[in-house]
Amino acid sequence: MSSPEPTAPAPARRFHWRRYLVGVIVIPMLFLVVYTWFVLHWDYSNGYRSGLLQKFSEKGWVCKTYEGELWQSVVANIAPTIWPFSVRDEHIARQLDTLVGKSVRMHYTEHRGVPTTCFGETGHFVDSVTVVAP
Repeated sequence: MSSPEPTAPAPARRFHWRRYLVGVIVIPMLFLVVYTWFVLHWDYSNGYRSGLLQKFSEKGWVCKTYEGELWQSVVANIAPTIWPFSVRDEHIARQLDTLVGKSVRMHYTEHRGVPTTCFGETGHFVDSVTVVAP
């Protein structure tokens, strides 16, 4: 009987750090980027609001955003509704900055589920404004 041939030891499994990097970091980051793009480009609702532009300012420590408040009152001597909104367009922000204290009509889109406040503190983004004659 012949003696069995010695078998070579099994090759050691190498740690594939690139696969780990792709699986743990790159794929979730890619998902977050696609999700954020989708949420910001697909609106939940859109419409118009009108009232008195009460406040408009640039806010934030790291991510500077334009935020405002629209004072909506239906009848005198009734508590108004304060509607907070955000603006992403620099041109609209400059326009709104000159209209504080005036009656305005705004077109907005609502985006729900935005993952960070770097795009705006509210989900309502104003994209056009017109002055309403008193």
